[in-house]
Amino acid sequence: MRTLEVVRHSLTRKGAESWKASQLSPEGVRLARQLGESLARMDYVAVGDQPRHLETAIAMGFAVDEQTAWPSGYVDGEVRHHDQWTWDEPFVHYATLLAKGRRLSDVAQEHLSHWLRILDAVPDGGTALVVSSGGSIEPVLVAAFPDADHGAWGGALHQLEGATILADGGRLTSITLRRRPVLPRRRTNELSEGRFVGEAE
Repeated sequence: MRTLEVVRHSLTRKGAESWKASQLSPEGVRLARQLGESLARMDYVAVGDQPRHLETAIAMGFAVDEQTAWPSGYVDGEVRHHDQWTWDEPFVHYATLLAKGRRLSDVAQEHLSHWLRILDAVPDGGTALVVSSGGSIEPVLVAAFPDADHGAWGGALHQLEGATILADGGRLTSITLRRRPVLPRRRTNELSEGRFVGEAE
């Protein structure tokens, strides 16, 4: 049995300042550290090619073994940027889109193949961590578990949310979506379409 922890990156800085130094905000670092302390040790850590992915894994307390350009779930003509926040049941909607077998389906399968490869890199009983972005993780979860009750999975993933996936003998056997407590909101950081205003995906 092997475990894959999939995590959306943590909270980022706002506005022009976000690209001058660390992309994660101080609060994002603090929350990532808390999540890392709640998880088991990682045998392999893979992140996307964006700085916030790498910074999230390190803030969680894990050294990174691999940085890969995950394929984006935003596909021209199928899913626009942040579309998932406009859908009442985003995982159900993704299942419908994936069933059409168009480019989004190819992207999800390509992304999923990376997850399976990463799982193969850990020993039996081991755990791997993947850090990626919202809009990319959700369709891959659906592709990984096409027969699940997607309506029960709730809304799109907020920062530091994700899933715990168990695999046995190369077969994905179960998934548990992981949600985090709602953060106290400052007046200037009111949520818009399920994310903090001005925050990168």
